[in-house]
Amino acid sequence: MIPKKRVAILGSTGSIGRSALKTLRMHPDLFQLTVLSAHSNVDLLEAQARRFEPRLVVMSNPDAASVLANRLRGLDIEVAGGEERLAQAASLPDLDMTLCGIGGRAGMIPTFEAARAGIDIAFVNKEALALSGELLIKTAAQSGARILPVDSEMSAVFQCLESVQNREDVDRLALTASGGPFRTTPRERFKEITPEQALNHPNWDMGAKVTIDSATLMNKGFEAIEARWLFDVDLDRIDVVVHPQSIVHSYVELKDGSVLAQMGLPDMRVPIQYALTYPRHLPSGVGRMRLAEIGSLTFEPPDVERFPCLRLAYEAGKAGGTMPAALSGADEAAVDAFLNKKIRFDQIPTLLSEAMRRHDSIASPTLKEALAADEWAKEEVRSLMEGVV
Repeated sequence: MIPKKRVAILGSTGSIGRSALKTLRMHPDLFQLTVLSAHSNVDLLEAQARRFEPRLVVMSNPDAASVLANRLRGLDIEVAGGEERLAQAASLPDLDMTLCGIGGRAGMIPTFEAARAGIDIAFVNKEALALSGELLIKTAAQSGARILPVDSEMSAVFQCLESVQNREDVDRLALTASGGPFRTTPRERFKEITPEQALNHPNWDMGAKVTIDSATLMNKGFEAIEARWLFDVDLDRIDVVVHPQSIVHSYVELKDGSVLAQMGLPDMRVPIQYALTYPRHLPSGVGRMRLAEIGSLTFEPPDVERFPCLRLAYEAGKAGGTMPAALSGADEAAVDAFLNKKIRFDQIPTLLSEAMRRHDSIASPTLKEALAADEWAKEEVRSLMEGVV
């Protein structure tokens, strides 16, 4: 009998974590859930803990952890609180895989801890590669940890490249983008866009931050930086192509003119499950794709004049050093301000551009320096907001 894969699901109350748990429920013979974590959603984490009975449950909010500990008293489940315990939970010595569905800086430390420990990573946190991609890839290589991408675009490229025996045959990578909810909205109307409208993505059900990043195309810029590190391909050879139907999740162009694409219905359960069950393609509960019913697929170049965040991401990625980390921090602060109606949608790229202009980048940064650049950019954007509002 094949032993069950021992898994930690960090950020289990978010959209990625909930989808991952669906995979575990569908294939209980393959997995043993060892760790669950969340920030402060006590009610949902309690329900998940009772359903899956992990050995350890962590809440990064210590007060929430105290409440959860009282609710789970009498069960054989350890409850811990705080970011330090979260980082430790990602790297328990008996884990086989950690899925860290925590975005931004908060998910970066647990991801690095798993990489240092040689634990396979179901990789979600693209900001970790933006902040310190070279260091994370080196850390994983040194420990033997495998990085298995969860994002639909990264998973698509990963699957396509598996069929290429000689990587020198690869010419370019192409990451597809839905174009978001404002693909056809005139630029002059961007100042009228509300958070509610921006959160209404046409194809995907995602968390608030990544949904806004999708609306600005910043998400695609971060993915280009992510692909640069995951697949060791220069940014000049990574394209973004707008594909409104979100059926082709990404594709690889080969030097002989061939194109390899990965396709499927837009449902995150598929790439999440593939990372967890790699290299097997098991039943996922997602419906079959019927191309004859879809009828047609369309593609177009991105409009970087209307969506300058994509251009800014490429500029930061090519600049290297701590510039991508500064962009990531600035974007997190600007998106938060937009969601809280402190700035307009069209002011997001203005703030990011100015933060990048003011940033003194450090080449080949340490993790500490990358995190400091991220934090600097957040504070810089908060200061800049007074001048643009």
